[in-house]
Amino acid sequence: MKKKTTTIARVLKYIAIAGFASWLSSCNSEKKDASASTDSTAAPSGETVKIGVLHSLSGTMAISEVSLKDVVQMAVDEINTSGGILGGKMIETVIVDPASDWDLFAEKAKELLVDKKVSATFGCWTSVSRKSVLPVFEEHNGLLFYPVQYEGEECSANVIYTGATPNQQLIPSAEYLMSEKGGGYKKFYLLGTDYVFPRTANKILKAFLLSKGVPEKNIIEEYTPFHHQDYQTIVSKIKKFAAGGKACVLSTINGDSNVPFYKEFANQGLSAATCPIMAYSVAEDELRAMDTEFLVGHLAAWNYYQSVKSDVNSKFVADFKAFCEKNKLAGGKARVTDDPICWAYTGVYLWKLAVEKAGSVEVEKVRPMLYGLEFNSPGGLVKMDPKNHHLAKPVLIGEIRSDGQFDIIWSSNGLVSPEPWSKLTSPDKDCDHVSHGGTYTVSK
Repeated sequence: MKKKTTTIARVLKYIAIAGFASWLSSCNSEKKDASASTDSTAAPSGETVKIGVLHSLSGTMAISEVSLKDVVQMAVDEINTSGGILGGKMIETVIVDPASDWDLFAEKAKELLVDKKVSATFGCWTSVSRKSVLPVFEEHNGLLFYPVQYEGEECSANVIYTGATPNQQLIPSAEYLMSEKGGGYKKFYLLGTDYVFPRTANKILKAFLLSKGVPEKNIIEEYTPFHHQDYQTIVSKIKKFAAGGKACVLSTINGDSNVPFYKEFANQGLSAATCPIMAYSVAEDELRAMDTEFLVGHLAAWNYYQSVKSDVNSKFVADFKAFCEKNKLAGGKARVTDDPICWAYTGVYLWKLAVEKAGSVEVEKVRPMLYGLEFNSPGGLVKMDPKNHHLAKPVLIGEIRSDGQFDIIWSSNGLVSPEPWSKLTSPDKDCDHVSHGGTYTVSK
């Protein structure tokens, strides 16, 4: 990771001065809706417990993160309406906007922990934002619930990782593409945004592909900065790479850059039939801001889709749409759910259940109550691993439909246990805790 410090610093400096993409201006109304309660959203009355919400409501990542703020508030409203926690205490959300600025994430995290004295925080999307706030949470012994799939290679006593580890997303999707059912692909173009998650994810993916006998010449890696808009040259290279057939793209592009990438892909005559894109950071919420004409047939790997069939999920989807309409949030009842939205929502309920078990909101008492905890989430039954801060969950591969939803075309056989450290790139590392203390031992 240290080798990438200069690159990441340059990217972060770029982000700080970058403007919105023209299409992202449609998110401005959502930003205004969210910013109206930036200081806090008060609970009805009586004694309250504060939790922090640390998501970008502006900047390049607002396209993804605004909805996570919304669903955390929905979960809090549900809990408060049903009687609150610990015998009737109401939950109060303290919402801040780090504005897709990674240094500001750290400042806002400190504000939440030190000034606002929140009991837990729900937030971050990119790995660089998570790594920015990590020292703050460890120094002040805060508890961060992180809802997005990530590259692994990390294990902190102060973070609850409800998103996927590499063995719950990256590896199963690559295996699928190489299988007969998945198309038997033999050439892989690894394209991502230039920061922590894509670089580490592609290191893991490349190691896996090589271990399966894929020649190194059949693997290409390329990166673009956040907010990149011109994909003409890159797509030309992909077209040439795919000319011989059996080629696919493994995409870790994040944020608003996905819009021009998919559009240029179609403009140059490429399609899911000739060269499918397997995306790791494109879900239903991003698709509602894109023209699905260019996307049909392309793939994504997640652990939840809005199209999951269950009574719990049907209610969750309907409740989220109703919540957005009632609160006059941009999109209203046309809003959608997706994987990070599901795990942001799940994180609030995991914290609530652990608090009730602990009889306290103190981090040292709540943390051990999470170990082994089960919850019937919108994505199905999930379970906190008893030895680390990650969730066992199902793995799903979806194909994009013309309506911006996904057909689930492959699913794992039951829950997949999380492996925070990849055996491919870090075979001598592991992550464990002392069950009553939350202290971690990382063997090297």
